[in-house]
Amino acid sequence: MLIRITAFTVLALTTGSFVAALPSPALATTPIPASQCNTGPVQCCQSISSSSNSGTASLLGPLGLVLSGLNIPIGVTCTPISLLGIGGNSCSANPVCCQNNNFNGVVAVGCTPVNLSL
Repeated sequence: MLIRITAFTVLALTTGSFVAALPSPALATTPIPASQCNTGPVQCCQSISSSSNSGTASLLGPLGLVLSGLNIPIGVTCTPISLLGIGGNSCSANPVCCQNNNFNGVVAVGCTPVNLSL
């Protein structure tokens, strides 16, 4: 079982690197203040992409998520901001508030950009 999980993690992270290299479609969403994120901790994601993006869809498939054609914002390779370090609310990539963060940081589903300054 551990080998299967490790192999999946390597596959997911490798695919995540591929997805991060793809151009992200403009997901027209106005950033919200971090204080309005009530679905869990604000996440810092290496990239944000649409679920309709073929590279993102290939990452979601092994997780059992079929969201193609729905244009849902997906965060890829995400870490809760509170775990980023002593500096507090810092994120050099994409700070987001996501509805579903149950995939160990590989992906986060339903993400909205967050303004950490507010």
